[in-house]
Amino acid sequence: MNKILTTFAAAVALTTSSALFAQTASESVMVHDPYARAMPPGQPNSGAFMTFMNSDSSAHAVVSASSPVSKVVELHTHIHENGMMMMRRIEKIDIPANGETVLKPGGLHIMFIGLKHDLKVGQNVPVTLTFEDGSKKSFEAPVRKIMMKMKMKMDMDKKPMSGMPMHKMH
Repeated sequence: MNKILTTFAAAVALTTSSALFAQTASESVMVHDPYARAMPPGQPNSGAFMTFMNSDSSAHAVVSASSPVSKVVELHTHIHENGMMMMRRIEKIDIPANGETVLKPGGLHIMFIGLKHDLKVGQNVPVTLTFEDGSKKSFEAPVRKIMMKMKMKMDMDKKPMSGMPMHKMH
């Protein structure tokens, strides 16, 4: 009987200590290098990008975001549909156990819809994330100018693509 009580007490102690040390998603997920995109004056929308790094052995998810800079904040991704890249709202952004999820232009991002004012380089955008367990994490994302890279393929020994002038190198 004494052995059973000792085993039971050890199991209770282990369970209790595990519960005491369990972390919320907001404690387990770090936000690395957040930034918001500067847009030309008058543009109604912008986005925020960052990397989520999860130190927990359990997966987590961002289920919503908020910010005072816009009327609406949504979680978005880009999808390839009918030969076009299109943005779509998503319900959550998954972050794998002991892993990371990258939010970047052309992929996952936080979308600011109905900006209340222009986002200018040098400003900081306050953002609050809500995780699947209800915990929250707030941070500031500096506004940066983002140059989109255009990929253009052209064989220099052949004619330029239609409508493009050909320049000689001197």
